[in-house]
Amino acid sequence: MFNDLKRIIKLCYTVLGVTLLLFIVSCEDDDHDHEEHTDAEGFILENSSGNQVYKEFKGTQTGSVALTAGETLELTVHFLGDDGKELEHDDHEGQEEEGELKVSGFNSSIATVEVEEEHDDDGDEEEHEMALEIKGVSAGSTGFKLELMHDGHADYTSTNNVPITVK
Repeated sequence: MFNDLKRIIKLCYTVLGVTLLLFIVSCEDDDHDHEEHTDAEGFILENSSGNQVYKEFKGTQTGSVALTAGETLELTVHFLGDDGKELEHDDHEGQEEEGELKVSGFNSSIATVEVEEEHDDDGDEEEHEMALEIKGVSAGSTGFKLELMHDGHADYTSTNNVPITVK
């Protein structure tokens, strides 16, 4: 009788262990089925001519934004992957999987930075670009933090403030 009780307890522990293992594995698989997040390592800001104005990649920055008081610059934002190449936008059933831009930290008495969305129609295909509008207010220097938001949290946050000089 004592041996039967030992076997029953051992069987219960085995069933519990297998059930727990299956639960853990199924939860890990579920994570892959949820929405994808942008795995950016940096970004580029380009002017309307397609010239790079500023680049941040893995914490290293090059360039800056320069304008005069009263001037407005429109810059497109292109996020970079681990290899330094631009990340492509994924469309799933007609909806963009990318997040939205958020800017903060700038001194609005020197310059304002606003997020805008650009849509270019090329026949049947629509291209969606993220863009910023920067307006020079008065002479001085400021900067801003750039974030790519997705589902209420930042998928990417700039490691440096983007420098702005207004003359």
